[in-house]
Amino acid sequence: MKLALLGYGRMGKEIEKIALERGHEIVIKSNGEEDYDITKADVAIDFSIPTSAFNNISNCINNAIPVVSGTTGWLDKYDNAIELCKEKKGAFIYASNFSLGVNIFFALNEKLAAMMNSQNQYNVDLEEIHHTKKLDAPSGTAITLAEGIIDNSTKQKWELDGEVNKGIIPIKAIRTPDVPGTHTVNYNSEVDSVEIKHTAHNRKGFALGAVVAAEWLIGKEGIYSMRDVLNIG
Repeated sequence: MKLALLGYGRMGKEIEKIALERGHEIVIKSNGEEDYDITKADVAIDFSIPTSAFNNISNCINNAIPVVSGTTGWLDKYDNAIELCKEKKGAFIYASNFSLGVNIFFALNEKLAAMMNSQNQYNVDLEEIHHTKKLDAPSGTAITLAEGIIDNSTKQKWELDGEVNKGIIPIKAIRTPDVPGTHTVNYNSEVDSVEIKHTAHNRKGFALGAVVAAEWLIGKEGIYSMRDVLNIG
């Protein structure tokens, strides 16, 4: 496939490496400053910055190019992207994390939240650790985890650096050099703790998942998730 990389930072370069290994061609590499013709590509992968993501996605959809986005921090315009995709009969996948392991972790998190919902002695909180160059906090993955708990419990919202509260999920965001991403969900009571954790060792898993998603999306119409790509129930 002919691939457009919208965002050519560390993730974009890792995606390029994986895509070339899988026999694909990179026809566009953009950091948002260059002029390019998106119609040269069969599919686009957006790992840009929050202020560029919506424009990148809209440009793809308006030109009938399937687009996969892993950029976080732009979701205030997510509904606009969905509406545009429906209007133009486009193809779009957004994921806060493309790793196979993380998407299994998402499903496990939801199942655990439903099981813990009747155990009122536990309070839940989240912690995420990323490299110092990550622009948004909390991470998109942490937000997805929090939303998974909210959908399967009586929790009402999440708060960055919030206080432990029966209706709130506090999220702690830590930035330290050279950490690809670690996410922990903690349930604590007076007598014990239950914890699930995902640790990324490098960016290869994210890059591979994004390329697999792009391969899967070609020829389709609609809005999808990594659960569709990986057939995770």
